[in-house]
Amino acid sequence: MIFELIGTLVAGAVMALLVWAVNRFTGGRLPKWLMPVAAGLAMLIATISSEYGWFARTTATMPRGLVVAQPVEEKVFYRPWTYVRPYVSRFVAVDRARMRSHPQQPDQYIADLVIYGRWARTATVPVLFDCAGMRRADLADGAEFGADGEVISAQWIALGSGDPVLQAVCQEV
Repeated sequence: MIFELIGTLVAGAVMALLVWAVNRFTGGRLPKWLMPVAAGLAMLIATISSEYGWFARTTATMPRGLVVAQPVEEKVFYRPWTYVRPYVSRFVAVDRARMRSHPQQPDQYIADLVIYGRWARTATVPVLFDCAGMRRADLADGAEFGADGEVISAQWIALGSGDPVLQAVCQEV
């Protein structure tokens, strides 16, 4: 966050310096309001660029085995350009490298969901997916398993066949 603030300030300062140099070169013919307006526009463009580039930068540095399952795009009234092109503010990734299952429950997988947010800490949540039953059970509070690998104390949540996280977990391993 601090680096983005510094980058925004540098963009404004560089643009102000550029307008100052052009004004000096032209003999002071540019209007006085141009320098702060140009600096403000440069800072706004730097902020928007950083906002739209966050998703690509973050996914490029994810560890091997993580697969983006569900990006969440946002439109916000105080950012009117997001109505033209929404930006990704958070997303859910599945850690396919660490997925595990029980031999007697071949259609059930425990997967770690990694939740990324633009201005939030990354969170990892273990979730049990039943691919055949198209449902999931959150294991964050812990769960008990029987000898055959069947989960005993879990609240199942039904999912649709088009659920992107279910598809990411249940695709061919």
